[in-house]
Order: sequence, then C-alpha cells, then structure tokens
Amino acid sequence: MNPSTSRPDRARDLLAEADPVAAFVTAHEAGDDVLLRTSGTSGTPRIVRRSTWSWVDSFAPVESLTGLARTSRAWIPAPVTGTMNLFAAVHARFLGADVVDEPHAATHWFLTPSALHDVLDTGERFDGVHAVVAGDRLGIALHDRASAAGLRVSHYYGAAELSFVAWGTHEDDLTAFPGVELEVRDGVVWVRSAYVSSGYVDGDGPFLQGADRFATVGDRGSLADGRLQVHGRDDVVLTGGATVHVADVEGCLRAGATGALAVVGIPHPRLGAVVAAALEHRDDVEPLRTTSRAQLAASHRPRRWFVLTPFPLTAAGKVDRAAVTARIAAGDGVEVAP
Repeated sequence: MNPSTSRPDRARDLLAEADPVAAFVTAHEAGDDVLLRTSGTSGTPRIVRRSTWSWVDSFAPVESLTGLARTSRAWIPAPVTGTMNLFAAVHARFLGADVVDEPHAATHWFLTPSALHDVLDTGERFDGVHAVVAGDRLGIALHDRASAAGLRVSHYYGAAELSFVAWGTHEDDLTAFPGVELEVRDGVVWVRSAYVSSGYVDGDGPFLQGADRFATVGDRGSLADGRLQVHGRDDVVLTGGATVHVADVEGCLRAGATGALAVVGIPHPRLGAVVAAALEHRDDVEPLRTTSRAQLAASHRPRRWFVLTPFPLTAAGKVDRAAVTARIAAGDGVEVAP
C-alpha cells in the first residue's frame, strides 16, 4: 500500500469539474483529496471525502480479478456522477485503456444489475466479455442468464464511503476483497481497509468509524465460512405494531425477480403503514406473491403490489427508493390485486 499523501487543507470537488476523470488525475498528482457524492438512493446525497490513494491502491487487485489491462476496452453506460462509474473511468484512464460507447466494442463492462438486464434483453451474445456488476445486489438468476449469453461475470459489494468490500460472482458468492478485513457485529457489516474514505464533509449520515478503524454504513448482513451475505440497510416499516425490516423482505423476494424491485412502507389509516412491493415486471407479481406467502410471516408479507414502468432508477442506475414511494403515493403505477 502507498502512504497517503493527502493535504488536509485541500480537496477537489470532482463533480464540479467539467472532466471529473481528469480532475482526479490532477488531484492525485498534486496530493489533494477528492470530494465525491453518494448516490442518494434513499435520501439526500452526501459529500464524501477521500484520498486518491484510497482508490489507486485498489487498482492492482481489480486488474488481477478481471484481467483489465492497457489493451482493454471499457464500456461504462451510466454517467460518472455515480462513484462506481467514476471509479471505472478513472481506473481506465490510469491504465491507458480505451472507454468505448457500445457494448460490442468492449472487453469489459462496468454496470448495474438493471443495466445488465437491459442489455441482455436484446437477446444478443457477448462471448468473452467480462461484466463487472455492482450498485445493487446481483442475483444468481441474472448471473446465470448473463453467463448463458457468453459473459464472464464478477460482482462486488461496496459503498461510496467504503469503496470495495467484497467480491465474487453473484450476491451469494461474496468474499472479502483483497486487502479488506470483514466483521459482522450485531448483524451489521463492518470493514477495515486502506480503501475507506475519510467520511462526510459535513452533516450526518450512516458512515461510522471506530477507534479500531473498522467502518460501516449500516448495511445488515451475515458472515459464514468467509462468505458475506448483504441484506441491505436497516430500513423498517412499522405496521400494526410489528417491525418489518425492508432488507429481510427484499432478500426473500429478490432471488425470484426477473427485474428490479423495491419494498417500501405506505401509509395506512389503521395500521400506520403497510408493506408494499414495487416491481419492474408484471410477470413477477404472482410468483413473488406465492413466495411471500410461503416464506414470510404474515406481518412481513407485502399487502399491496405495484408495477412501475419505467422503474425509478437514480442516474447511477440504482433503485431510487424515494421516487418509488413518491410514485406510489401519486398513483403513478399499476396496482395488481390478488
């Protein structure tokens, strides 16, 4: 690992620059920190500060895991306003690899599960391409569909505040990213590595770091035999006196979904709130309703099911929970009755 050369009095706001990738390179050469923004999937984006070395130090492990090299061609379909996309573009720039505009011209893709769904829906083959999928959990069904189209698939879990945490082929195959120490404390994932940020510029947020340098963003999970299961943030719906963890419900439903999904709470005059499921694909409703009846306690089963088209995503390609809730409240969606 390289020692940090950051200057505490200087930081460059990458997204305020016309070319954030070039701005990162300039900051690295000057020894300045950089400012990034979280994706804001469940609220207001926060400004995260980190040293450039906290990214640069992870380049070599990514290259080892993916075969990314100077001769590679990267396809990054989403804007670099998302940190995972900016990281991929910065990494390509440091290597001298080309960034291309369409998937067939690429050797490597860097994209979200939703974007992977979209490109696979073309029915084309992409033999030999390495797809690096992040930004949301990649289920085994989507992984297998991508593999059947000729793709080699890698998946990682991370966060704007933590950078890389775990790596594998899909959400059930995640182990610690090289150089990362993982712990699960009281059901919450904690990580210690040289890739962790310095925290937020101002304001509160989910990022916490202890005196032992282990940090968390509050994602719930479990660790068994070195494999990390990530269940998501500890969002809850209080319904009729029961506390429902959204992550638990989504974890149950996700494996059977062919498109994006989100579980949210919506107001109810008697119960306070009820659990609702929003889906991208109409054909997912009945299979997932059956799954919920078979696997979830009655209090945890979605009582209302909606299909949202197009499904709300952030600019980074992640599920936009705030927009899902707002659209359901506005009646902008198709409710599917039992």
